[in-house]
Amino acid sequence: MTDIKLPRGALLALSVSAFGSGISMRVSDPLLPGLAKEFSMTLGHAALVITVFAIAYGFSQLIFGPLGDRFGKYRVIAWGTLACGLTTALCALAPNFELLLVARAMAGASAATIIPLAMAWIGDVVSYERRQPILAKFMIGQVLGISSGVLLGGYAADHLHWRVPFEAIAVYFALGGAFLLWNNSRLPLEAKKTNLVQGSAFKRTVSEFAQVLAVPWARVVLLTVFAEGASIFGAFAFMVTHIHQVHSIPLAMAGQVVMLFGLGGLLFAVSAYYLVHRLGEIGLCRWGGVLVAVSYITVAESSNWWWAMPACFLAGLGFYMLHNTLQINATQMAPERRGAAVAAFAASYFIGQSAGIAMSGFLIPSIGTSGVILMGAVGVTLVSQNFARLMRNHRKKV
Repeated sequence: MTDIKLPRGALLALSVSAFGSGISMRVSDPLLPGLAKEFSMTLGHAALVITVFAIAYGFSQLIFGPLGDRFGKYRVIAWGTLACGLTTALCALAPNFELLLVARAMAGASAATIIPLAMAWIGDVVSYERRQPILAKFMIGQVLGISSGVLLGGYAADHLHWRVPFEAIAVYFALGGAFLLWNNSRLPLEAKKTNLVQGSAFKRTVSEFAQVLAVPWARVVLLTVFAEGASIFGAFAFMVTHIHQVHSIPLAMAGQVVMLFGLGGLLFAVSAYYLVHRLGEIGLCRWGGVLVAVSYITVAESSNWWWAMPACFLAGLGFYMLHNTLQINATQMAPERRGAAVAAFAASYFIGQSAGIAMSGFLIPSIGTSGVILMGAVGVTLVSQNFARLMRNHRKKV
């Protein structure tokens, strides 16, 4: 395929929306100790605000992927971003923990429209040869959003009320949605591609995902990203809390340390072209997993908090080396059903996150935060090295 000429600002608008999605995903991590105290519950119970977001995000892909194919991916992203403003405002207004969980689930469902559909849309308009660096640049928004979410949540935990971050994020989403709608009106017709197949929407959706799952390599990618999400983010969700509790530093400072994870991802984004050509996809996968594992072990076992600074930075670099490789495989595992394929990828990833976070919350009373972080290190090692092996075998068969 050849690249489609896009108006200036079209990719930037997607990255702006991805920034908000990243903030929304991670802003709750540093708030866990405060939520546990305010609502008189355990840390694992408070972590449900992260788990329900991830579960709703994952399962909503089963709806929004096919909707993007049918009505236009960019348009669905724009309206979904506006919906994020409403659902995030509901988080800020929640009068009790139960309704906060409901609002966070709604926020996860609406955020599901952004990053996976944006990846699929980029796959539609950018040739495969140029796609990985373009995807990396797009992901700068999410990378910075993850860093900002941890930082904003940590600052709010020490100096503000937990509702304040949600209020700010709601306003941001409203502005971002308006920016996307304006850019959608400027896109060329070929960038608004839709699939207007007639018939039952439910049967069509089931058929779309069934045809994706019928591809053996697609099943490998989906199982791998499930395990990646569980191992990496089952530990990462408690990273700020670990540094705060073990090293007795303020949550705001712990948030600033963990924020370096996103900056490591930013380094990957700006050097993606060089790294892809230097290491190849297999090398990115293998060495990305090693970096995350070594970094997690350092955070779990170090006696001084400042060791966590280079560790979080390198963990971010390693994660995006691994995850971007999985993303590029997701955009190509079923090209004729790219929306459904990338939606299935995101669903597996976030359902894996929710499973990992739930398991970690359950195990923390027994093995502590250090234990769950070490579990994450073992898990990402197995996941990354196994996928590198499978990818090499797959390339030999193709």
